[in-house]
Amino acid sequence: MFCTKKNKIALLVITALLALSNLTVYAVAGTTPPINPSYEQMVVQLVNVERQKYGLQELYYDSNISDVARTKSQDMAVNNYFAHQSPTYGMASDMLLNFGITWTAWGENIASGQDTPETVVSQWMNSPSHRENILSPNFTFLGVGYYVDSSGTPFWTQMFTSDFK
Repeated sequence: MFCTKKNKIALLVITALLALSNLTVYAVAGTTPPINPSYEQMVVQLVNVERQKYGLQELYYDSNISDVARTKSQDMAVNNYFAHQSPTYGMASDMLLNFGITWTAWGENIASGQDTPETVVSQWMNSPSHRENILSPNFTFLGVGYYVDSSGTPFWTQMFTSDFK
């Protein structure tokens, strides 16, 4: 491609528009965006509603932990697995430490296939081991990761920590 000043300006304008409207690009292409921060925030809110029902303290949302959880969801989607043990990062405990998150207690919930925050939280609450993490008084912080694979399947990760971050 021959670069002229006009081509450079057009390229800069297109790049800026794409950066400002990332979700619009997916809508035009007819695909689902791979991440959805509002879904992640909704999961945190729904978890805190559940905790309040049992007289427990709300968990604090932590964006750094969410970055780790989102990376875990993306790892499962891209590498075609569904497990707590990541072939890339190991267990959540290792992953958190490798991403600079320290903890005295940790927990992880994963899910796949649920289309909404309400559905995934409901299913976690109906599973004894997932419910135990959500309602644990040992946790203080929560990060949530959501990632949709190329076939449209959502992957969800919750990472819980306590004390030192």
